[in-house]
Amino acid sequence: MNKKIYEIQAEICKTLGNAKRLEILHALKDGELTVSELVEILGISAANVSQHLAVMRQKGILAKRREGVNIYYRVSNAKVTQACNLMKEVLIEQLEEGQRIVKRMEKVG
Repeated sequence: MNKKIYEIQAEICKTLGNAKRLEILHALKDGELTVSELVEILGISAANVSQHLAVMRQKGILAKRREGVNIYYRVSNAKVTQACNLMKEVLIEQLEEGQRIVKRMEKVG
């Protein structure tokens, strides 16, 4: 059972290992958006946005609903956004620590 969970987790992480998909998650953090709205926010083609959305929906990261001619996308579980934000915080802390080390070495050198 645990091995299967790790395999699924790895697939989700692989899916999120794309900068545009992380941008999509960030854009959806405050609620639902349509493809057109995401195109405007991300500055990429509708076909490209749709392709990323399809992959993320297939993995259960996003959900959609139709209202008239519009399809609205949202993050299926807020914990996905929280996990991505946590990883971004770790990255920022690592970068800040690296900068502190460089500054200390410049003072010594």
